[in-house]
Amino acid sequence: MKYGLSLTLLLAFQSLFAQSDAQMLDRIHRSALTQGQCYPWLEHLSNSIGARLSGSDGAAKGVAYTKAQLEQLGLDRVYLQEVMVPKWERGEKEVAYVQFGKKRLDLTICALGMSVATPKSGLEAEVIEVKSLDELKALGAENVRGKLVFFNRPMDPEHVETFRAYGGCVDQRSSGAREAGKLGAVGVLVRSMNLRIDDLPHTGMTNYGDTPESQRIPAAAVSTLDANALSEVLQSHPNAKIYFRQTCRYLGEVLSHNVVGEIKGTTFPDKIILVGGHLDSWDLGDGSHDDGAGCVQSMEVLALFKRLGYRPKHTIRAVLFMNEENGVKGGLQYEAESKRLGEQHIFALESDAGGFAPRGFSFEIDAANMEQVQQWKPLFEPYLLHLFRQGHSGVDIGPLQSPKIVKAGLQPDSQRYFDHHHAANDTFDAVNKRELELGAAAMASLVYLFDQYGIR
Repeated sequence: MKYGLSLTLLLAFQSLFAQSDAQMLDRIHRSALTQGQCYPWLEHLSNSIGARLSGSDGAAKGVAYTKAQLEQLGLDRVYLQEVMVPKWERGEKEVAYVQFGKKRLDLTICALGMSVATPKSGLEAEVIEVKSLDELKALGAENVRGKLVFFNRPMDPEHVETFRAYGGCVDQRSSGAREAGKLGAVGVLVRSMNLRIDDLPHTGMTNYGDTPESQRIPAAAVSTLDANALSEVLQSHPNAKIYFRQTCRYLGEVLSHNVVGEIKGTTFPDKIILVGGHLDSWDLGDGSHDDGAGCVQSMEVLALFKRLGYRPKHTIRAVLFMNEENGVKGGLQYEAESKRLGEQHIFALESDAGGFAPRGFSFEIDAANMEQVQQWKPLFEPYLLHLFRQGHSGVDIGPLQSPKIVKAGLQPDSQRYFDHHHAANDTFDAVNKRELELGAAAMASLVYLFDQYGIR
């Protein structure tokens, strides 16, 4: 009889807690959709400041603006964390064309991030088309030396999860110049990481590794439309030559900052829950989706808790990281400083997949904590959040270490993300206000639950 009564009481308490949590998630979403500040924050960040490439004036203005907005929230602490970041500049607009017979086809290209420049007069070379790094290596130096390598492996449209399609071909952008240079190529063109066929080249970082500077070759992305056209030209004119010119340059490391704001915990102030995005962006658009959205959503998590009068048990910290795009120096510096201070993080959540409608979360998590997360799924169903799975969390929180920590990434609908990713159309007009706000509410809801129940 006593056992039955205890079980009844336990179930009653669980029901009350669930009801209380559901009410809190409802309050979070109502506030985000009616009083949210993330959309006007993003409007200013995108339209008044613009691109925020690491080391640029735009990045510095982004730091100053977001710090000022966090200070207006009345947080317990707002501060800047110094970090040295690479300063790379694109220079003049890039030029490229393919010459075949007496005909010429202009190509829309952009330099890849951290690429070296071509000679001042540009370079001209015969083209060799490959679909993969393995295909390139199989050709050998005798077939590659003195030529320009054209990497033309498209994103696989069969993947519903578009990040899988991206992961399946991004190695040609990140490693193509390094591997082609080893075989004596004079430059590389890489098909843009984009599922759509359009005339927008998509930049992104290329990594030379330990290749000496004198042996680095210039690398550029070509639009998907022109990649298809170039491939057709090469089928009928295999000896066609490409001319291209870019004036980008690397200027060494300069001082920049991570932006940090926090609400101190009432019960476990020394245990930290982190929410963040990266403040830097590429320079072709204004970085609204990548990753202005993640930054303002992270700021909104703190703003929501302040508006609702919620006093967290753990310290809730928003971090706007600098230099995710071409070095991850902000994430590495944050972890180094956290380690020096002996800080303990129990949960970290990153938003870096665009400001589209949220679908759920991916977790780097053990079995016990995944079981707890799965128990929360019914709370999120009214908000059409259904994805709770193990997977990648985020680049900036990747370096973060603690004795025991759960990491997560917000997972928005990804079907349109790579239409804008690293391209000139990553602009404020591509962001939907309600979708952005719903993402912030989803993040705040998950942070609330981890704050209430901790980790196992």
